[in-house]
Amino acid sequence: MAWLSLKVWLVGLSFLGCLYPLVDFSFSGETRGQKPNFVIILADDMGWGDLGANWAGTKDTANLDRMAAEGTRFVDFHAAASTCSPSRAALLTGRLGLRNGVTHNFAVTSVGGLPLNETTLAEVLRGAGYVTGMIGKWHLGHHGSHHPNFRGFDYYFGVPYSHDMGCTDTPGYNHPPCPACPRGDRPSRNLERDCYSDVALPLYENLNIVEQPVNLSALAQKYAEKATQFIQQASTSGRPFLLYVGLAHMHVPLAGTPPSAGPRGQRLYSAGLREMDHLVGRIKDTVDLVAKNNTFLWFTGDNGPWAQKCELAGSVGPFTGSWQACRGGSPAKQTTWEGGHRVPALAYWPGRVPVNVTSAALLRCCSTPTAGLPERTERFRPSAWSSTKPSTSPAEPEPATGASAPSGTTSAPSSSTWKLTSRRPRHWTGAARSTGRCCPGSRRLSRASSPTSPATASRGRITARILPCAPAATPAAPPAAAGPREGRTVPGRRGCLPPPRPRVL
Repeated sequence: MAWLSLKVWLVGLSFLGCLYPLVDFSFSGETRGQKPNFVIILADDMGWGDLGANWAGTKDTANLDRMAAEGTRFVDFHAAASTCSPSRAALLTGRLGLRNGVTHNFAVTSVGGLPLNETTLAEVLRGAGYVTGMIGKWHLGHHGSHHPNFRGFDYYFGVPYSHDMGCTDTPGYNHPPCPACPRGDRPSRNLERDCYSDVALPLYENLNIVEQPVNLSALAQKYAEKATQFIQQASTSGRPFLLYVGLAHMHVPLAGTPPSAGPRGQRLYSAGLREMDHLVGRIKDTVDLVAKNNTFLWFTGDNGPWAQKCELAGSVGPFTGSWQACRGGSPAKQTTWEGGHRVPALAYWPGRVPVNVTSAALLRCCSTPTAGLPERTERFRPSAWSSTKPSTSPAEPEPATGASAPSGTTSAPSSSTWKLTSRRPRHWTGAARSTGRCCPGSRRLSRASSPTSPATASRGRITARILPCAPAATPAAPPAAAGPREGRTVPGRRGCLPPPRPRVL
């Protein structure tokens, strides 16, 4: 009995990462005594099966597959949530949403963000002498002290939230198709459900908006250029660095140009996947050039694919959620099914991370900034949407003051509240939103044409035909308990398991 208890304890410690200090992480040679650099690349809405190393049917991730061969691939890695903001908050704080207060996505109208009394990984590393930079999608608050420059990042270049949460210069491909931003005195558009708002998507560099609306067709190139510049400049400075890249890929709208062969929807997604792979390859090549032996590169996703986008969504691989799919629901993003939070994960660090290794260890996000500190207990923190009181932080955070920080910045913007609205918890009552009635790609995918001129140029009148999609299946309550030999299948479907008990999403 004592031996069994000891084995259970050791297994528990292994899953919690408590045995990691027993691993030899000592440095040797020219890297001895140097602080390691960290590059974290977070894909958006990328499915587990979108990585070629995971799923043989994927042929569009040559650079990521090479990174997997040169490092370690984790096949049982899980994001902390199946939606954007909670997953990103957990990544930067090392705490789940029920602890850090972020349990839902922030909206364009949100005045709050990641609670100000939460410590981010960037704040910890900046305090240790690191140069910190963030490029890409933030989605943890865009007003006041919630801006990345006030959450530990010396440099920021990117969009404040998902790029489908505002109109753009080049709308891209989406369900439903959306027009570009209105111009001049033209009236606001009559938007269909799930289409963009009339608030133009801004592109920030530190605290300044450098482009609005954003030209999506050039966004990936800008991200790659800024990422390589940051790595080169930080390496030249002689200081260790943290670079956090929140990619726009593979979130809709997709801006890539499709090849000529293959079904159109699949071509669009494949083109976007290749563009993302090329961007990651550029970042990795830059790391190899300037700081190969002293940089830990981590690639993963924030959640699974957005199945409601039909052929514009990624692949969950084998994690199709048979019970859910049998009822017309989605087993991917926004659900607690495995396809919603099981994501690709790669680690790369020559000489430190094992080469060409596939790990089946059950792991989940997060990089905990309090690692190594004495264990402490904490009271449960309500969701950031549960009330409207201001942050309990004793003082507002100071803006970044590093070499890449915005000049002349001495105080935070005026808004400092971190809680916005009250939302009722949503309980599972049956199948999630249907994905079984996706409109055919040949009739649904149309891109709103618009000139590819700069954001300040004039624009002709833009029209787009928006076709209504079939209505989603209405969620149904779980059927009543069946007898011993009943309820094992659904009429007309084979292999469907009985529904589980209701759960909170």
